[in-house]
Amino acid sequence: MKIAMANDHAGTRMKNEIKAYLESQGHEVVDFGTYDEESCDLSDFVLPASLAVAKGEVDRGIFVDGVGYGSALIANKINGCYAAVCQDPFCAKLAREHTDSNILCIGAKIIGGMIAMEIVKTWLTTDALTAEKYVNRVNKVKAINDQYCVKVK
Repeated sequence: MKIAMANDHAGTRMKNEIKAYLESQGHEVVDFGTYDEESCDLSDFVLPASLAVAKGEVDRGIFVDGVGYGSALIANKINGCYAAVCQDPFCAKLAREHTDSNILCIGAKIIGGMIAMEIVKTWLTTDALTAEKYVNRVNKVKAINDQYCVKVK
């Protein structure tokens, strides 16, 4: 799988740990930065990574910031991005099963490295549910997205 990664200064260390794990599992990682712990603006990195997801240049995205919500707020402004903040493996499982999320957002100030790794593993290996009620719900969200969000060029 080809995965976009992005982070701010608070997420650099955790992003690097997740990136190393992903690469060890054979995934291709496109790292949009940042690459150090100097104070920076999250949107400078999450926006281009989100656009890569929306354009289909990558299969999914994993973004790490202080609490995860900043990344999700930015990503969810982009047509075709369905970002979920997950703080435990159960949420990661539901984010894939029930919403078919294509971007995982993690808060490095909220959770530790071990739980983050379990979240990533769960999110990457869980498929969306295919029962009609779940497909209909996901399609409704996609219809809202397509009606109110401008298509990415």
